[in-house]
Amino acid sequence: RSFMGTSYGLIEIPSTTAAIDVLDIMCKTADVEFVTWEKKLGGRLVTIIVRGTISAVTEAVEAACAHAIKKPVAKAVIANPHEEIVRIVNQSASRLQ
Repeated sequence: RSFMGTSYGLIEIPSTTAAIDVLDIMCKTADVEFVTWEKKLGGRLVTIIVRGTISAVTEAVEAACAHAIKKPVAKAVIANPHEEIVRIVNQSASRLQ
């Protein structure tokens, strides 16, 4: 199974409110799709994961980091993710259904 052309954008940020704000910015900025989120440390750190083309994901992550209500702790853009990364993200997303 090929995942060529698909990229993931990840932003880890303090608080659920800031995470929702970041997701809103990303989705309004570029053609990306929300995939899943992970809450750690009792919700004090929240990771938002979106999917799209490399250019859309990069644009979304950069805009969200620049305009977020709180400073992100970490960010990443993964172009053409390895199938194991896709499996982990899909496993996380399956919790939301």
